[in-house]
Amino acid sequence: METRAPHIPVLLRPLLDACAPVSGRWLDGTFGAGGYTRGLLAAGADHVTGVDRDPLALQMAAAWAGDYGDRLSLVAGNFSQLDEYAQDLDGIVLDLGVSSMQLDQAERGFSFQKDGPLDMRMSQDGLSAADLVNEADEAVLADILYHYGEERASRRIARAISEARKVEPITRTLQLAEIVARCLPRPKPGQSHPATRSFQAIRIAVNAEFDSLAEGLAAAERALRPGGLLAVVTFHSLEDRIVKRFFQSRSTESQGNRYAPAAQTLTPSFAMVTRKAVGPDDVELAENPRARSARLRVGRRTAAAAHRLDPAAMDVPLLPRKGGRR
Repeated sequence: METRAPHIPVLLRPLLDACAPVSGRWLDGTFGAGGYTRGLLAAGADHVTGVDRDPLALQMAAAWAGDYGDRLSLVAGNFSQLDEYAQDLDGIVLDLGVSSMQLDQAERGFSFQKDGPLDMRMSQDGLSAADLVNEADEAVLADILYHYGEERASRRIARAISEARKVEPITRTLQLAEIVARCLPRPKPGQSHPATRSFQAIRIAVNAEFDSLAEGLAAAERALRPGGLLAVVTFHSLEDRIVKRFFQSRSTESQGNRYAPAAQTLTPSFAMVTRKAVGPDDVELAENPRARSARLRVGRRTAAAAHRLDPAAMDVPLLPRKGGRR
């Protein structure tokens, strides 16, 4: 089995710089190929708990995890429940979205550039993307594409999917990508593939990614000791907005203004380490073009009690209960 990580961890250098000096007990909530975990252990972490819901990630790690002895523990689970796996942590790292390892494997069904089964399940169980695409109401599909992919042609694409599945089931990635592409103008040089937003939206829906993110951020707040660090790497604006709103709501004295005063004053549970989102520098972009959209935010836990989870305050996109948006 290949022992070298098949992808480059994004924003690892600025993450380690923001968290320096690295020490104590850490949790990598999106273990993947183990790039962040190895970086943390090399930087001085005494122990890292690696968590991933993808069974393949943990299987691949078996080839090298033993090299770290009792400094590394692996857990099969979802980072939304990370406070059940460890407490009083010195740091937590979350690298959101789909990994290069998953994108590069056509059989996982994440890529619109490689033909494979329309799957997209990170945990490899539950409803697949094919189930969603073939069974969801047209209006529900339109909502998913619009709210999770910010796809302005969501209604047109949902209608095309609905018509296509009447002829034959949509079971392959390139089959879906072609249906979407026919609904949109041909991209100009340098523009992203027409199916990019639709595949993102369907993947988010299949894996309940926004629910997991909101719950995971709240779980991290409960699991960190005072002074502990939470570092989150996002890859698109919807994810970054949720993380930004979370830190904003946890790092200010009050959630209100003179027109709508807060019901109570909330003691900040985080102090920001990064004043704004950190992106890749030119060196990293040359090494890893996939880092282009990545953004890093880091906060330090205070001694205040953890706050109640409020998805609305975190700007988590919610699907309308009735009808399609577009």
